[in-house]
Amino acid sequence: MYAQLLSLAQKVGAEAGALLLDRPLAFEVESKSTAIDIATQMDVRAEKFIVQSLLAARPDDGIIGEEGASVEGSSGITWLIDPLDGTVNYFYGLPGWNVSIAAKDSNGVIVGVVTAPTINSTWWATRGGGAFYNSHPIRCNEPIELDRALIATGFQYDVAHRVTQLADFAKLVPVVRDIRRNGAAAVDLCHVAMGAIDGYYEAGLKEWDWSAGGLIAREAGATFAQYGAVPQQITVAAGPHLHQQLVATLGFSA
Repeated sequence: MYAQLLSLAQKVGAEAGALLLDRPLAFEVESKSTAIDIATQMDVRAEKFIVQSLLAARPDDGIIGEEGASVEGSSGITWLIDPLDGTVNYFYGLPGWNVSIAAKDSNGVIVGVVTAPTINSTWWATRGGGAFYNSHPIRCNEPIELDRALIATGFQYDVAHRVTQLADFAKLVPVVRDIRRNGAAAVDLCHVAMGAIDGYYEAGLKEWDWSAGGLIAREAGATFAQYGAVPQQITVAAGPHLHQQLVATLGFSA
């Protein structure tokens, strides 16, 4: 069953990515949680396309989407969709935005596909089946010491929470190799999986943000864990050795 779900997610993700590459001449922008947390007509269009495509193939599945899609299924499989992860990158014409599609059962995520057409990249994983980048198997960097680590992170759209995030940032800047802010959580998680960065942490992610990328990171050998309570729960992904150092340095606790 994993193979069937994976094939469907790959196909729909690629088609949604192609749809998004046809950028509009003008954007219709609406604010969500804050004035700088935005969605465009393309977020909505991509989600509608993905939902219709998945249900056409598997009408009994459930769906949860960032832009409001909510379908109660009866098959035991629920799809988690971020139709345009990295909307701000997309809006500004920057690379790295992606389509993130995952499927879960009662025990967690079983399939994850992240498609980022502007950087010619597709990552995928199945539970227990390993992780892949453009058809090649991948592994995270392990072991990596904190003082040699390249770390990625992101910032909250609610600026009130950025004070705490800046405090965490300040703890790391003096003790790591460098820090990157790439603008798309799913790709950051996949970059951990393939060793393009060593570790990643971010507060406030939603289930559709981390489901596909988190599975891909885990299947590539990374430790993927979450600390604290929603809505400010902190997601951390890194090789096991670095993960321990990151959590200790930042003072995160379950």
